[in-house]
Amino acid sequence: MQISNALVNDQVLITRLKKGERTAFKELVESLQDQVFNTAIGFVHNEKDAEDVAQEVFIEVYNSINDFQEDSALTTWVYRIAINKSLNLLRYKKRKKRSWFFQALFNSDDDVDQLQQDRPFYHPGVDLENKERSAMLFDAIGNLSEAQRVAFTLNKVEGLKYDEIAAIMERSASSVQGLIHRAKEQLKKELYEAYTSGSI
Repeated sequence: MQISNALVNDQVLITRLKKGERTAFKELVESLQDQVFNTAIGFVHNEKDAEDVAQEVFIEVYNSINDFQEDSALTTWVYRIAINKSLNLLRYKKRKKRSWFFQALFNSDDDVDQLQQDRPFYHPGVDLENKERSAMLFDAIGNLSEAQRVAFTLNKVEGLKYDEIAAIMERSASSVQGLIHRAKEQLKKELYEAYTSGSI
């Protein structure tokens, strides 16, 4: 998937968006909805959450388009919003898990079981036979530092180039390359340990 897109890089479209033209916003959504969904699911790993994130992204774009400074491509700006929304959801889920212990002190077992029910793992292109291994891989990706996770996911899952990721993350291409290299080394180590322990 290429980040460049003739439609959304069109200055005329940006001008129309800032004027509040609904048809322009519809064109933007139709052009980027698949990319935004795929980006979200690369982080949140299930369909319903990715749909929720995508909806939030376009609401944010609609509400904030006049704040867009045009110092980057419009697609780059939308990618940043999609990543931030995805990471915010992951942070929320992490905080929620930390609260389970305290809620367990006051709630019934059934209430706690309900709290702990995560939405099932889902990612397009992952068949049922590989679902368990893929879920383990994405869990390992989730253990990376936030910067490594973003760079690795955009490169290996979304297929973006170093310079495209650098623009999104507002880093140098060499910094992105370093993040991806360290992410790969950590993933190799973690997955090897899982393999030798019989987890996979």
